[in-house]
Amino acid sequence: MNKKRWLILLGAALVVTAALLYLFHYAVFRDAHHIYIYLLGDLAFLPLEVLLVTLIVDKMLNAHERRATLEKMNMVIGAFFSEVGTELLRDLCRFDPGVDDKRRAFAGYKDWTDADFVRVKGEVKQMSFDLESRAADLQPVKDILLSRRDFMVQLLENPLLLEHESFTDTLWAVFHLTEELASRPILVQLPGPDMNHLSGDLERAYGRLVGQWLEYLTHLRDDYPYLFSLAVRLNPFDPVAQATITE
Repeated sequence: MNKKRWLILLGAALVVTAALLYLFHYAVFRDAHHIYIYLLGDLAFLPLEVLLVTLIVDKMLNAHERRATLEKMNMVIGAFFSEVGTELLRDLCRFDPGVDDKRRAFAGYKDWTDADFVRVKGEVKQMSFDLESRAADLQPVKDILLSRRDFMVQLLENPLLLEHESFTDTLWAVFHLTEELASRPILVQLPGPDMNHLSGDLERAYGRLVGQWLEYLTHLRDDYPYLFSLAVRLNPFDPVAQATITE
């Protein structure tokens, strides 16, 4: 029995049940006037009931479900940065000629206010993320990505990604970089055009990672201060960052 037929049968059964109950009421009390009064009252309230259920209650439930979904999505994003994102960002800094500007921009975010986060996110949109694949050894990047490839494949299979387009784009950019590097057994003495192509792949992943990292920091600061504290100590743009608290 398909769903449509089941709904039709259910609706018919409810109508028949209501009719039988009204007949029973009339058979016992012989008061059609009373039945008409309550029937009209129920019908008059029906539009208000539809308003309450469909426009107010349903909207509140959807908002609650969306918040729950976004919370789960933020957990997925947190797992990504714990497993690969933070380490990858730190390694990609080696290919960034303008990394000093980013280190200055992202320093001291432990004490940032909401206005500071908004300001820096605006600055990020104006930053250059041009990377040079010849600036450092690509093998460590390849090793990081290949060691986490199965984990990233599992993330791509997560249906929650449908709720977060920007993170999906970030993950695809990182996964594409993984496949590009994995497809080259040797990453030295590559032709110039191929190195230029890899620079583009590095830039795409790097730019998206930085933006997503800032969004993730905002979430941690607002909802999980203890995780934010660790993220501050592991700042990927700080060359001497460490988890150990020294003061």
